Amino acid sequence: MFGILTHPVLADNAQNIQEKRMVLYKKTAALTQIPWYYLAAIDQYERNSSDDVKDEQLISIAFPDELWYGIGNSAMINDRSIIQFFHGKGKDGNGNGKADPDNPEDALYTMANLLLEYGRSRDQIKMAIWRYYKRDLTVQTIMNTAAIFKQFNRLKLTERAFPLDMSYNYTTKNNWGDTRGFGGLRMHEGSDIFADHGTPVKATTYGVIEMKGWNLYGGWRLGIRDINNVYHYYAHMSSYKDNIHTGQIVEPGDTLGKVGSTGYGPPGTSGKFPPHLHYGLYQDNGYDEWSFNPYPYLQKWERQESD
Repeated sequence: MFGILTHPVLADNAQNIQEKRMVLYKKTAALTQIPWYYLAAIDQYERNSSDDVKDEQLISIAFPDELWYGIGNSAMINDRSIIQFFHGKGKDGNGNGKADPDNPEDALYTMANLLLEYGRSRDQIKMAIWRYYKRDLTVQTIMNTAAIFKQFNRLKLTERAFPLDMSYNYTTKNNWGDTRGFGGLRMHEGSDIFADHGTPVKATTYGVIEMKGWNLYGGWRLGIRDINNVYHYYAHMSSYKDNIHTGQIVEPGDTLGKVGSTGYGPPGTSGKFPPHLHYGLYQDNGYDEWSFNPYPYLQKWERQESD
């Protein structure tokens, strides 16, 4: 899902497709004055939300037929003048007289024009995204991804880091799915990494801090969402690094705070269990968000840092 490609052929193919995407994002941005990183973020969100998208697909943005062709254009004629007659939103991005939803240039140009209906400012683009998706988490994810693309000015952001400083002693436990009793019977939605109080906690990915503060179960915790629609959850910390704040962009290896044993009570509760970092991963598909086992990824990132 979000590991580093290691096979040279796969890596070359991935780099090639990303270069082609960037060319198209910037071409469309030049035509519409919609910053490229918003177009890239919407495309990235769609790519990570669909099971039907293939890796080699250039643009993954899909539109409802009635929106693209217009109500009444039941034959789905893609001639741009016919689509305009039926008040469809499909646009001709490559100048061939057709508005084809399967054509990458047409699809991206159409999305840019949907954004343009509201304007070019950040707030106007945010409103346009909400009007299209009508889901707050989707809007937040796309805006976060756009901010990350803007800051790093590239699409290839596959580096990862282990969530603890590996120069300290620690033990990783594969206990995702175990039962927990505090607050009622529930499933453990993460993997625990046991370490001494004060062991530095690190960002595993490029992302934006969405959540910071106290949680009854997780104590002092942080939540970071990455460009793959994945939420990274850090719990039971003893403290945060100075100036850590929501909305902050982080990259792999950035220090977030320190290991602790907080939680299972009101703010400040500590010591009800051995010090450790609870690390959880949650995937969003545009409709639902669910936990999945982080242990295989922790093992992979640990090996990569050890090499």
